[in-house]
Amino acid sequence: MTSRLTRLAVAAAALSICALSAACSSTAEAGAGGAVLKIKDPGNAGPLAYAKKTGLLEKRLAAVGAKVEWGGTYASFTATIDAVRSGSVNVLEGAISPALGYLANGRDIKIFSITDRVTDPAAPRTDGLVVPAESPVKDVKELVGKQIAVNKGGRGEYLLLLALERAGIAPDQVKRVYLNPDQAASAFATGKVDAWWAIVRAYPEVVAKGARVLVHSNDLPDQDLNIQAARTELLTEHPEAVRVYLEVLQELTTEAKSAPEKFQNVFLTQGPTALSGPRLQEELAKSRFALPPRAATAADGGYVQDVADIFKKHGVLPATVDPSDVIFDLKAGT
Repeated sequence: MTSRLTRLAVAAAALSICALSAACSSTAEAGAGGAVLKIKDPGNAGPLAYAKKTGLLEKRLAAVGAKVEWGGTYASFTATIDAVRSGSVNVLEGAISPALGYLANGRDIKIFSITDRVTDPAAPRTDGLVVPAESPVKDVKELVGKQIAVNKGGRGEYLLLLALERAGIAPDQVKRVYLNPDQAASAFATGKVDAWWAIVRAYPEVVAKGARVLVHSNDLPDQDLNIQAARTELLTEHPEAVRVYLEVLQELTTEAKSAPEKFQNVFLTQGPTALSGPRLQEELAKSRFALPPRAATAADGGYVQDVADIFKKHGVLPATVDPSDVIFDLKAGT
C-alpha cells in the first residue's frame, strides 16, 4: 500500500510539474513578447542574412519573448505587397515611395525606421536611369516618345518623375512601362524598353553588362529615403520586439562598415547569389559607407510629404497621404 501511494504521489508531482511548465511556456509566448516577426528571406548578403545565419536575431528576440519566421524571396518592396496583405510578411524594408503606393489603398503598415541618405561623393552609386550601350540617347531630354521601365508607385517611378521635371519634360511625353525588377531586367536586355530606372542590386548588375547611365538619384532633389516598415498591429501590440529588431540592424550595419567581408556571401560562396570580383568589391564598398537605420520620428514626415507631393502632382497616388498616418514613433509608441 505504501509503495502504491508513493507511486501515485510521484505521478501527481510529475503532472503538476508538466502543467506548471506548460503554463510558463504559454505565458512566455503570449506575455511580454509573444510577437512573431515575419521577414522575407534575406538572401546571401547583408545584416539580416548574417543575423539569420548566426541566430543573433532569434536570440535577441527571445529575451522579450518574441521570435522570427523567415519567409519567401521577393525582388522588391512592391513585390512583397501581396505577402504583407496575406500576413505572411509583417516586417519589410524598402523606400518611402513604395510604402506610399501601398498606403494609398490601406493603412495596415507604418514606417518605424529611416536611413539617412549617404552624401559622401566617394560612395558607390546605388541606382540610375540606364540605356543600352548602343543607344543613341545621350540625355534625359532625348527620351521623349521612348518606353521607360519603372516599378509602379515605387522608387523607380518617383526618381523618373524627378528627372523628367528637371529636364522640362512632361511625364506624358514618355511611356512609363510598369514592371517589377526581374521583368524589367528581361525587357531591357531584349530591347523591349528603351530605358530603365534600375535600383538596388539590379543597378550594378546592368551596369556591369555595359548599360550607360543618364542620371543618378544623387543628381536629383531625392527625398525618398530607405525605410523599415511593419504591419500596424505588430507595432502597436509588440513595439518592444520591433525595437529589438531595429537595434540588431543598427549594430550589424555599423559592424559591416569595418568588417564588410563577413556580410557578403553569407551562406554560399558559389552560385547565382554569390559575388566575386568587381561586383563583390562594389558591395563591400557600399557597406563601408552605409549608415545605420534610426527610429523614425514625426520630423520625418517632411520626407514623406515631399515624396507624396510628387506622386500626387503626377497622378500616381489617388489621394493625399497624411504623414502622421504613415510614421510610427517607437519611442513614443504611436
